[in-house]
Amino acid sequence: MTETSHPIRAGIWMLGAVASFSAMAVAGREISVEMNTFELMMYRSAIGFVIILLIIARSKRGFSQIQTNNMRLHMKRNVFHFAGQNLWFYGIAVLPFSQLVSLEFTNPIWVALLAPFFLGEVMTKIKVFAAVIGFIGVLIVAQPGVQPFELGHAAGLGAALFFALNVIYTKQIARIESVLSVIFWMTLIQFVFALILSIPGGIPIPTNTGMIWVVVVSICGLTAHYCLTTALSLAPATIVAPMDFVRLPVVTILGMILYNEELSRAVIIGASIIIVGNLINIRAEQLRQKRNSAA
Repeated sequence: MTETSHPIRAGIWMLGAVASFSAMAVAGREISVEMNTFELMMYRSAIGFVIILLIIARSKRGFSQIQTNNMRLHMKRNVFHFAGQNLWFYGIAVLPFSQLVSLEFTNPIWVALLAPFFLGEVMTKIKVFAAVIGFIGVLIVAQPGVQPFELGHAAGLGAALFFALNVIYTKQIARIESVLSVIFWMTLIQFVFALILSIPGGIPIPTNTGMIWVVVVSICGLTAHYCLTTALSLAPATIVAPMDFVRLPVVTILGMILYNEELSRAVIIGASIIIVGNLINIRAEQLRQKRNSAA
């Protein structure tokens, strides 16, 4: 099957996703001084929509590929992704990169916990064990009681939860629709969401420098989701998810170089524990798939 036979190609696409998400983190922090997350999402979606229209117009299948009978699934996916993305942009502005991404790495653990409810998968002891380990890592990163638990920490965890739901629905829809269709509906739906939420406070016009960062966010947002959706169409989520761990050292180095951020021992230990929890869950899923294949 396609989803299990191309892990190397999926890995190459995930490197593109890691690079795109890392660039988007820098641009998101830079533009946060000029506009809020809803306004940023509005500009990002508008620019992305224009770009994807041009790409679809030049593709072999043209606009026939955006016809869909799965609008409810598109809406569900984009509600969760829109919420997660806004929380992520807020977290980028107020937390060190390494801390936010460490909290975001609870995403696969959330996927494991939510899959039984959304995909009908069985909740196993190993999944619960992996989740407990992961959340121990979260406590070490956030250090409640030692440092104040701030909105940025809540945003990071909330983003991870909503991104997990996005992964579940992306995996479902990638099986039945093209990547360009998924991104077309993402940019259109999320532009409408962001426009409605931006209008009450007035829509700012970015400065010249600000517009550069908006364009970077917009383009990297498209390339990140194109790469991620393509990777998920080439390999199971249990193979794709750990590839994203490369992003932690990448953004940590960027934070240290660009913003003089310090890498605390708590973040190193907590992030390592979160990754261990993810790897335990991933290994258990791989063993389950082998048993099913043997049967």
